[in-house]
Amino acid sequence: MFRFTKTALNIAAQGARRVAVRHVSQNAAPDFHAKYGNMLLVSGVAFCVGVWTFVLTHTGITWNLSPVGKITPKEWRGVGGQDEEE
Repeated sequence: MFRFTKTALNIAAQGARRVAVRHVSQNAAPDFHAKYGNMLLVSGVAFCVGVWTFVLTHTGITWNLSPVGKITPKEWRGVGGQDEEE
């Protein structure tokens, strides 16, 4: 029984140490975002815009955005292929 109690207390102590370390490391996060946040955001936007500009202008992809003028309607045929003008 003594070993079980000792192991249980050791596991609880390790968990408490992890929580303490986790709280200490969270204090550094606001400094990072205050220092690099806007620069990372702007550089990420510039990268995405640059990549999409390249894709749209240099890859030769035909986007087919509008079917206007590309589709010609067929002559109307009634039910069973007969004209309804009779």
